Amino acid sequence: MRSGLIHLTERGYSSVGIDEILAHADVPKGGFYHYFSGKEQFGLALIEAYHAYFIEMLDSALADTSMSPLSRLKAFTRNAEAGMARHEFRRGCLIGNLGQEMAALPEVFRARLVEIFQDWQERTASCLRSARDSGEIDPRQAPDALAAFFWIGWEGAVLRAKLERHGQPLRLFADTFFNLVQAPKE
Repeated sequence: MRSGLIHLTERGYSSVGIDEILAHADVPKGGFYHYFSGKEQFGLALIEAYHAYFIEMLDSALADTSMSPLSRLKAFTRNAEAGMARHEFRRGCLIGNLGQEMAALPEVFRARLVEIFQDWQERTASCLRSARDSGEIDPRQAPDALAAFFWIGWEGAVLRAKLERHGQPLRLFADTFFNLVQAPKE
């Protein structure tokens, strides 16, 4: 699973073969086929594993009550950038990568990817509602729409950071997002 996540977050689903993943993991084909019927089932398992990992990272930031709600989302963006930097910006978001490859992927992936993005948005919207209720963001802002906007923009920034191999796109998006949503100063 780990080898699959490494390869797919770096290069995508379509450009990586099972043989390459198994060689990297030093796992025989028989061992692989004992657990998975093929690449599609393996891909679905990777989606679930990545989602579980990512939810842990997202919830860890968003649930940190030692910070204000908006600071929690900012902490998530900083932590995510640090994670990409650890891998020299070679790895992106598996869910975003797969979404970009959707035309070449098994159709069964589409619904699950949409559900995962929706889950991330709902968690983010909850944090943004708290930020609105505490006066951190403009009360006219709609947290659900902001959360959708955040994830659409964030995934684009992750793509650019991976492409350019530096964190500037992530910081540009995050800084702009937070400047746009903050409550006007009196």
